[in-house]
Amino acid sequence: MDKKIGLFWLRDDFRLIKNHGLIEATTKHNQVVVFYLYKKNIYEDQEAQKWWLSRSLSNFKKKLNELNITLEIVETNSFKNFFDDLINKKDFAIYWNKVYEPDYLKFDEYLLNIFKNKNIYCKRFKGNALNEIDEVKKGDGTPFKVFTPFWRTAEKFFSEKIPSKERAIKKCKNKTNYFKNCISAEKILPKKDWFKNFEKIWIPDEHHALKELQNFIKERIANYSEGRNFPNIVGTSKLSPFIKFGQLHVETIWNECIKKKTKTIGTSKFLAEIGWREFNHALINHFPHMLKSNYSKKFDKFPWQKNSKFLNAWKKGLTGYPIVDAGMRELYSTGWMHNRVRMIVGSFLVKHLLINWKDGEKHFRNCLLDYSPASNVAGWQWVAGCGADAAPYFRIFNPILQGEKFDKEGEYVKRWVPELKNLSKKFIHKPWELNDEKFKLGRDYPNPIVKHEEARSKALSAFKKI
Repeated sequence: MDKKIGLFWLRDDFRLIKNHGLIEATTKHNQVVVFYLYKKNIYEDQEAQKWWLSRSLSNFKKKLNELNITLEIVETNSFKNFFDDLINKKDFAIYWNKVYEPDYLKFDEYLLNIFKNKNIYCKRFKGNALNEIDEVKKGDGTPFKVFTPFWRTAEKFFSEKIPSKERAIKKCKNKTNYFKNCISAEKILPKKDWFKNFEKIWIPDEHHALKELQNFIKERIANYSEGRNFPNIVGTSKLSPFIKFGQLHVETIWNECIKKKTKTIGTSKFLAEIGWREFNHALINHFPHMLKSNYSKKFDKFPWQKNSKFLNAWKKGLTGYPIVDAGMRELYSTGWMHNRVRMIVGSFLVKHLLINWKDGEKHFRNCLLDYSPASNVAGWQWVAGCGADAAPYFRIFNPILQGEKFDKEGEYVKRWVPELKNLSKKFIHKPWELNDEKFKLGRDYPNPIVKHEEARSKALSAFKKI
């Protein structure tokens, strides 16, 4: 056992299972301190995630306490300054897991270098992914730009790997503190308490994530291929925030799914969602420009429109299109939105309102508990048509038909847009056709902010310009 203190830099790794860096630290040291660096400006535009992060830290701290491991939260304005100060102490060895974002991976290289130069033992481990970014490439060594061949290769590569030996976390001999001026998890909570509703829906910890995974596999995965399209039922896994914060490792999900002797189309479809996550991470690392701008350069000339009135109506769920409004209100209320509806509201913003996908991406970043740069940016660019393997520009979701197809009885709409709860299914997705004294458009529910047909042809001519 190393006499030095083992430090583990906690990022998106709120778990004990498959937390390679933390497991290594507890194997090598009698005393381990886990530290989280809270950088305020990262979370400036991620209000919903402040709640999840705060709760994850509190819950994880309790778990680590039982293992005689301290969790300390240090607020900092700069990771670089923090580590430049830390290397002056020589009494530690340090471990961490990768985060698959270009800036983090670049910073890792800097750290590995300075620790090596100062003779401080450090080790970086695989993060929350099935494969490393550089393991999945085309035959000629270039990155994939299309999902299907990417996933075929990635899936084969992963399933042929020799599984690493499962190692467990060890209880430490004695507990110790390391950093000064730590902050409490409560200090991270958003100032505005709009997240009160989250408390009733989510429990951000590993134990709960594993339970949710088992429930999903037992009850819903068989019908996932169909069920995931209907927002009025619980047909998806709702595991995305747990995956984002690393309460669940994707390998754990893979293993539990593969254990099911009968591999259904539902299982394959669900694992393909993990595949999209891997694909998106590969994309942002091979084409980092897409984090800030269009993956496809020709979209730089697209005639986006600035319209704060439309943008605000969209954010508040007051567009006059029931399925769009339901989705936007579900997002604000729960920190999550059904995936089918994410496509509908995204398409509506960029194609009906011709508002830049970046405005939508920013709003989702602020409201989604499962926000991750790779998935959010790639998802928005997919909808807008400017991403890799994106939806074709002429694919413009008709919000009325989408509603009628995927929310036939209007249950989802009635749940989130209660002012429409007395409408029959004939009118629930097009309330403007209803002629009824009791219900008045413009008074009880907004008029549509644009007409579908007009918006569609306007969008098509805008796309033709590029």
